[in-house]
Amino acid sequence: MSTSASAKAVTFDNETMWVELTDGRALGVPLAWFPRLLHATPEQRAACRISYTGQGLHWEELDEDISVAGLLAGRGDITEPHHDVA
Repeated sequence: MSTSASAKAVTFDNETMWVELTDGRALGVPLAWFPRLLHATPEQRAACRISYTGQGLHWEELDEDISVAGLLAGRGDITEPHHDVA
């Protein structure tokens, strides 16, 4: 999937990751989709680095990488089954 939208900001509330896109949209993604982020401290979540192209989100300490294309496609963490996540 190709997209011209890229991330320009990432914020969090207690249950959701909010990704502000350059095309004006804001994606609200449940933290339950990404267990590493769900269980991280607010400081760890805030340490997100947006890639130069804006197509990727990275958390060094959490070893988490998320693509904007994946978020737009509705994909969560594909490294482990979601049946454990509530």
